[in-house]
Amino acid sequence: MPDNIATDARDEALFAQQQVVRLQALLEASRMIHSTIVLDDVLNTVLQIVVRELELDGAFFKHFLNSYGDVPQTFSVPDRDATGHPLVERTGDTTLWTRFPLHDKTGETFTELIVIRPAERTLTLDELDFIESLAIQASVAIENARFHERMVQWQRVESDLASARQVQRSLLPQEMPNIPGYCMAIKQVTCYEVGGDYLDIVPMANGKTTIVVADVAGKGLASALVGTSFRSAFRAMVNSGIPLLEIATRMNLLHFNEGEQSRRRYVTAFFLQLDPETDSMDIVNCGHNPAFLMSVSEPGGEPVLIKKIGASGTPVGLLPFSTYEVESFSLPVGSRLLLYTDGMTEVFRSDVKGGTDDEFGEDRLLQTFLTCPACIPEKILDTVWSTLDEFGNQEQSDDMTAMVLMREA
Repeated sequence: MPDNIATDARDEALFAQQQVVRLQALLEASRMIHSTIVLDDVLNTVLQIVVRELELDGAFFKHFLNSYGDVPQTFSVPDRDATGHPLVERTGDTTLWTRFPLHDKTGETFTELIVIRPAERTLTLDELDFIESLAIQASVAIENARFHERMVQWQRVESDLASARQVQRSLLPQEMPNIPGYCMAIKQVTCYEVGGDYLDIVPMANGKTTIVVADVAGKGLASALVGTSFRSAFRAMVNSGIPLLEIATRMNLLHFNEGEQSRRRYVTAFFLQLDPETDSMDIVNCGHNPAFLMSVSEPGGEPVLIKKIGASGTPVGLLPFSTYEVESFSLPVGSRLLLYTDGMTEVFRSDVKGGTDDEFGEDRLLQTFLTCPACIPEKILDTVWSTLDEFGNQEQSDDMTAMVLMREA
């Protein structure tokens, strides 16, 4: 065999061996990088591999604090060279550096791996190829680690929201008060983990019972926090014996004076005070949905709507000097009252043929309430919710709260 052919064969075999060794090194490096999902560990592992395997002075990631090797504290790298190319090399007194961009799934550069070497050292094409391949693996590992961090943070948020949901549920009346001649029931379904609907029943020392159904503008945690603040002020005023109209007026001014954020989270509220001795109730509606008061003309007769009790003023906290009015109603035997938030009427179903959305609306809710054959508040609410479930075919978009008060036969 001629010498030149034998030499070529040895060179090819040596090149093949080098390629195998390089591939094995890259595979081992990839295994080490992907062996953890902790972001700092991923970054440090990549930097150690680069510096140790290629015997460089140091390396670091731009936009991250992690570094390895001899990286001066004041060392900085310009964003781009004069041509705007992302892979460049600069010479200082005794230091040269090379940058390797890392891209996310969309192809956007989210950081750069900067390697530092002495001036007398030159990176070979194989070394450059090794670092570029390592940068690709590092991009995937860093994205995975970031995703893991976000998942851990979200799980913590979910845990906090679950606890907040339990706290909010505990603030609802846990049992209905024993009011001679009356029965009532409540039901609430929040749109998210916590909601802005608020319902409270406060028995008073004089035998009366004060009830509020309120809806904070918006949904979610912010509205729930406003609702909790509203609850504290409301209960304090009720327990101090302030008249119902003054409670509404004071609540409005207090909420408005709490600042801009509170004004954005204004509250529609329906205040009710029941007097079982006189079988009457006083009502102040502050920008809330109309309540439905119905009765029967005679025992066993058809239900008749007495009145839709509409608002007498603006929502709580919307304007500083809103005025409200008290309305008084007698409650004959068999009369029923439905209080609710607007989530009950804002249930939608899609019309596939027409391409429009149909809202359940106030009229359908009233008709359901009037025609419900049940004579027990819990059964009435079950019927209302079943009707809503049958009507709607879209995801719930607002908190839903309702209460039925009935004077027993």
